[in-house]
Amino acid sequence: MKKIRMPNIKNNGYIAFFAIAVVLFWLKTYAAYQIEFSLGIDNNLQKFLLFINPLSSALFFFGLAFLFKKRMKLVLIITNFILSFLLYANIGYYRFFSDFITVPVLMSTKNNAGQLGDSALSLMSPFDFLYFTDFFILIALALTVFKKVTVENRRSFKVVLLFAVTVFLFNLGLAEKDRPQLLSRSFDRNYLVKYLGAYNFTIYDVIQNIKSSGQRALADSSDITDVENYRKANFAAPNPEYFAKAKGMNVVYIAMESLQSFAIDYKMSDGQEVTPFLNSLVHGNEAFYFENFFHQTGQGKTSDAEFLMENGLYPMAQGAVFVNKAQNTYQAMPAILKGNGYYSASFHGNYKTFWNRNVMYKALGYDQFFDAEYYNMTEENTKNYGLKDKPFFTESMPLLESLPQPFYTKFLTLSNHFPFEMDPEDTAFPAGDTGDKVVDQYFQAAHYMDEAIEQFFNDLKASGLYDNTVIVMYGDHYGISENHNEAMAKVLGVEEITPTLNTGLQRVPLFIHVPGVKGGVQQQYAGQADVRSTILHLLGIDTKDYMELGSDLLSPDHRNWALFRNGDFVSPEIVQIKGKCYSNETGELLEGTDACKPIADKVAVELQISDEIVHKDLLRFYQPTGYTPINPNDFEYLAPKVKKEVIESDEVKDYESNNNTEGTSETETKGIINAEVTNE
Repeated sequence: MKKIRMPNIKNNGYIAFFAIAVVLFWLKTYAAYQIEFSLGIDNNLQKFLLFINPLSSALFFFGLAFLFKKRMKLVLIITNFILSFLLYANIGYYRFFSDFITVPVLMSTKNNAGQLGDSALSLMSPFDFLYFTDFFILIALALTVFKKVTVENRRSFKVVLLFAVTVFLFNLGLAEKDRPQLLSRSFDRNYLVKYLGAYNFTIYDVIQNIKSSGQRALADSSDITDVENYRKANFAAPNPEYFAKAKGMNVVYIAMESLQSFAIDYKMSDGQEVTPFLNSLVHGNEAFYFENFFHQTGQGKTSDAEFLMENGLYPMAQGAVFVNKAQNTYQAMPAILKGNGYYSASFHGNYKTFWNRNVMYKALGYDQFFDAEYYNMTEENTKNYGLKDKPFFTESMPLLESLPQPFYTKFLTLSNHFPFEMDPEDTAFPAGDTGDKVVDQYFQAAHYMDEAIEQFFNDLKASGLYDNTVIVMYGDHYGISENHNEAMAKVLGVEEITPTLNTGLQRVPLFIHVPGVKGGVQQQYAGQADVRSTILHLLGIDTKDYMELGSDLLSPDHRNWALFRNGDFVSPEIVQIKGKCYSNETGELLEGTDACKPIADKVAVELQISDEIVHKDLLRFYQPTGYTPINPNDFEYLAPKVKKEVIESDEVKDYESNNNTEGTSETETKGIINAEVTNE
């Protein structure tokens, strides 16, 4: 009779160690899904998929440890730490952006990481160490119970790999049943994480970025034909009433950092208005105010808003155009206006490498870039991501006045940036009372920015520039994410933030001041891509030959909807949210109807066309009639001739004795002195 062999604990304990690692990591990831992410789980199948989708990743990545035999435990523990860190990085990123990290985001973080400290720390919780608990448990087990465990052969890897692939294919099959064409219609990363998991999404993202890199090499001039045909069929002709009304005028853009439209006309409990100056523009005739204007940014946030406003194209689904596609050919606002005699400059109280602006601005055609090196970056003048708004505008005025006219300029504000904390000496405005620190501080930061913009308007008037300058002010992206919806419900005076209310919170202000033209409140629905053609038509430049996807806001043919980067859209009657159709009037889900399909189909086409233009760099094959191409290598953004120095109080007194500085603070006077010295 054959003797039955008992299992050798020493040689087979690695299977138990592996199983413990997989189960702990699986359950931890599932717990993170439930606690940290809002993925829109709608049915039992989605609940099941959310539960099983971490398993295939855990099996595959941890299974790689079997290839290292005696070092199996060490490799598995290191793998656990790397994947845990990726999970935690996504958690931190999601807490603010309600989105997941992509490869291009990691590339942009390489440029911007040094300036993200305050924001990152404010997103951390004392309990976050729990997301690394399994890592420490595995170390303890490896040093005690499984101390002598080794892998004798690599056959176990083949078995685990087969199991991992089987689980993944089973997962993908169920996902495709609930969401057909999941991998080909991947506008929304929430879908991919919900159905396939955070780790499988990362693999998918890497593959997509490799694919994107190859698209440019395979593109040729024939690819632009479909874009031309679509553009001609959907062109919104300029309104004769407004065309060329601002011909030859200067242009000033002001990016109002994180300003959402709910702040306009909002009053605190004591009756104080959050944005009294902007409110005065809304209720006067000095400017057009578009109350149904939506941001369309993706992961590039402020840089995406710049790209939208100046190119009339949509941002990338993953990452930022400014970082990943800065070598492309563009026909942006600065370049177009350069051919019409304009000088262009951007003003930003941060350093020029942030969002890769020092490279991208050359591709857009900017003649000059005034970054932090041109400003008095003292501790009292800086906060969050750079120079505070009031000294920023004060120090910018002498630089602006020195430019040849007509000019096209852009000012990027910074003070109203997450987490919105203000220095006590900068504001006496009350904080909110929702109990959410971020939301409560938002009102103070927004009020400060409003005061800074009013100061800038007064300076423009005093300089004589105001009456010959078109001023465009826009909110660049949301400031309060979905993670603060409980507090936002208190702000709006509702029980909860419904899907349609949340879409409404993506409204950002848009003001367009045109000297000599009566403004007023405008109700048409629009997005940031629509601004470029609007301004060019006001300046008397027809855009029919330009490859852009915006729709002139003042045109009788303006389409009355705005799309979002994830493939959703909003219109006066209907809203598509995460692929579902709602009534915009009642907020009710419209089931069993194709009401959203006509606009949804157009949205899908527009996003595809925009992606092809960007990913394939198609504008290198096309030159609009009357457009003079630029060479990015012709632009060089030099440091100021005189390096910024701290201005002493005695110098302020000398300056005040020789100049009229009534009503100007010492800090503002220091900025004026520094700006004038730099500009000499």
